[in-house]
Amino acid sequence: MIRSLYFENEKSEPTPAVVEDYLKILENPNNMLWVDFSGEDPAHTEKIMRDIFAFHPLAIDDALRETHVPKVDDWEGYLYLVLHDISFDRAASELETNELDVFLGPNFLVTYHELPVHGLERAWQTCLKSDRHRRKGVDHLLYLVSDEIVADFMVTVDLMDEEIEQVENLVFDKPSPDIVQKIFKLKRSTLHLRRSLSPLREVFNKLARDDYSVIDEKDQIYFRDVYDHLVRLHDLSESLRDVASGALDTYLSVINNRMNEVMKTLTVVTSLFMPISFLSGFFGMNYFQPVAAALMPWTHTPSFIGAMIVFIGTPVAMLAWMRRRGWI
Repeated sequence: MIRSLYFENEKSEPTPAVVEDYLKILENPNNMLWVDFSGEDPAHTEKIMRDIFAFHPLAIDDALRETHVPKVDDWEGYLYLVLHDISFDRAASELETNELDVFLGPNFLVTYHELPVHGLERAWQTCLKSDRHRRKGVDHLLYLVSDEIVADFMVTVDLMDEEIEQVENLVFDKPSPDIVQKIFKLKRSTLHLRRSLSPLREVFNKLARDDYSVIDEKDQIYFRDVYDHLVRLHDLSESLRDVASGALDTYLSVINNRMNEVMKTLTVVTSLFMPISFLSGFFGMNYFQPVAAALMPWTHTPSFIGAMIVFIGTPVAMLAWMRRRGWI
């Protein structure tokens, strides 16, 4: 799908445009054109980018391949940027990344993406409802899109923080092997988040400080604001990764403590019944059978009663001794 917004001079209301009008619109430097390619056929997209906007073949090739980390390339008359939009699937505990390719020229903004970008959609609707941003130039439209995308990063970080907090609660309440798998997914998601944030931060650092012909000096402060948000997000991502690692350490500690409790209980039970096993084995030897048969029936003699007292009293005495030593 191809959609376009055409702003004529100081006209407040945006006007939809068709592909056949792009060249005529771009001839007037006072006009502004925003073209958005969403899941469009690559061959058709390449033809428009090459024939109408005259983008370099390498830049077009980069845009049509979603394999790049965030970056900014200066092609003199225009800028080519790769941005990342992210979303977090709480059910799967996985972070999903969507690439957004942007071409920024003196009076045009071209965006290309395969999947929907929620931040870009909000920016598009903002331009339809208000002329506040477009009156400041086409570079301010890029700021608007960037700011909305970074806002989604904020939401994603909050969701990941809540998910890690829930996992920490489960570690203490119901530790299970499934929690370990979830923790590892969260750790992988935090690493993925960091890999997106680090180059994206450098992109906006360049936009805020370097000299580009298509970015007005007075608008660089807006990109500096986005850069500050990304710096804070990068720090938060590092904290999330530390918390996720701490949750794994906590899980292992809880499991070890529970294992120690189980081993302690089994050891106590074994120790209590060990004397009984020894005495029953000792008196059950064939050596005593003739004597027992000749002298006394076990169930009617004091010897049997004495043996039972020993059998019962020994573990009780050992249990009291262990409690006194503080073992249990």
